Amino acid sequence: MNQIYLFGHQKPDTDSIASVIGYAEFKNLSEPGRYIPARCGELNPETRFMLDRYSLMEPVYIPSVEPKLSDIRYNPVFALPEDVPAVDVATLMAREGIRNVVITDALGKPVGMVGEHALAVACIETIHLSELAVTPIPVETLARILNAHVIVSAHTLLEGRVYIAIDALHVTLGKMTQKDIAVVGDDEPAQLAFISAGIACLIIAEDAPVGERVAAAAARRGVSVLSTKLDAFGVGKMINLSLPAREVMETNVPVLSCSDTIAHARRVVSGSKFRAACVVNAGGTLSGILTRTTLLEEVRRPVILLDHNEASQAVDGIEEAEVIEIIDHHRLGAITTLRPIHFLNEPVGATSTIIAMKFLESGLMPSRSIAGALLCGILSDTLALRMSTTTHRDKKAVSFLAPVAGEDPEKLGIALLEQAMDLSGTPLDTILARDTKIFVLSGKKILIAQVMVPSFAWNRERDAAINRELKTVRTGSGTEIVLALFTSVMENASDLYGVAEPGLLAALFGADLPMRLDGMMSRKKDFLPFLGANLQKHVR
Repeated sequence: MNQIYLFGHQKPDTDSIASVIGYAEFKNLSEPGRYIPARCGELNPETRFMLDRYSLMEPVYIPSVEPKLSDIRYNPVFALPEDVPAVDVATLMAREGIRNVVITDALGKPVGMVGEHALAVACIETIHLSELAVTPIPVETLARILNAHVIVSAHTLLEGRVYIAIDALHVTLGKMTQKDIAVVGDDEPAQLAFISAGIACLIIAEDAPVGERVAAAAARRGVSVLSTKLDAFGVGKMINLSLPAREVMETNVPVLSCSDTIAHARRVVSGSKFRAACVVNAGGTLSGILTRTTLLEEVRRPVILLDHNEASQAVDGIEEAEVIEIIDHHRLGAITTLRPIHFLNEPVGATSTIIAMKFLESGLMPSRSIAGALLCGILSDTLALRMSTTTHRDKKAVSFLAPVAGEDPEKLGIALLEQAMDLSGTPLDTILARDTKIFVLSGKKILIAQVMVPSFAWNRERDAAINRELKTVRTGSGTEIVLALFTSVMENASDLYGVAEPGLLAALFGADLPMRLDGMMSRKKDFLPFLGANLQKHVR
């Protein structure tokens, strides 16, 4: 089941978080567990107050929805441990029709890769017959690789050089030690001579007969004897392929994390000689193999956007996601989708109102905690139903939710206002960043912050500091105009501060800033239309 993430805007307020949590519960009633509340920004004190009051988990923090390697479905992983013989790697490749096999350590972490090139090198090296050797290998494993019968098993492990008796017998015998292995054919005197020399193992090639004298002598001297149908060259080739995978693997294989973006992975894979990369999980163990074929598949995370419909306010990477639904109560913004979607935009005071009405109109009942969250979302965005954006539907939603949540809306609204206006001990830059939105009006990129204050005395005491901070914000955000509304609920007005190119603000507002805007409470319903109209008059 593909999970769908629900996001509010980048600077989530209480309505944004409440509507995300509430709509996730509504959707999960029909598809349990599929819809995941998410956020892409930090929570403000008022929102944390709401979550704590109703014992709600905060939405999962996802700073970007740009597709990651964790979003890809991988084919079965073909990996083998580093001590497996190379011939087993080749067998797996032939059986499954694959070009590379990942080699892992004892913990399951990738340490290399065996591909066609590595196997070719292992086979070519059989030309240098005098350099043949085996690393510690069980006798039974070597017999399996050579398709041989064990006539005498005198050793558990074999380790040493391998000599094929093509030189004069005395020459070969002069080179060998008790650890070494000799490959001979149908030559009983030579067989007995090697056994008498006390070597570790005798391999008799081409299915040559093994006489009783040879077997008995080997048993007495502690020499293992194997009999195979392979000729001497075949034995040499297979001896090389008996080497453990760690001896033939290539180690410069790119390793990617599940948290890496697909865009980054494409660059890595295209630049790798393997045209592949290992993908590991957080513990470093293998999750999958990434190939160019895997990356051909388009991957987009399905998301639902709430309380906004502009790309500039959306979670990072939204252009790489699949937006399947938008629910909002703001003006229409510039966001595009790949296909038709469900888009619900209503002129009400809060997105939480829209979610509450979905419960009411469908005959479904939200849980007490979700009812409380949605109630907080409405009261927060409408300033306890005092703002000009408040509609009869907001009041109807409050009447529906309050009894379910067991709350007095008036008392809860006051508690929320107290949380929103608690500015003590908080740096000015943090206060200004809590509730900011970016708009594009008349070709101008504009950032607008809003701060709820207990009285205008709070911001008037900080005029110079506010102006300095707004200049810093303008430089850091790359916007042309930065404005800040300091709003007093009790006085039903806002003080406007701003920075822009010289003369522009005076032309827009007819006075120097800061200035008092009576009745200006809502950034969305009151200030944006006012600002937009002024920009159309003065910006060409």
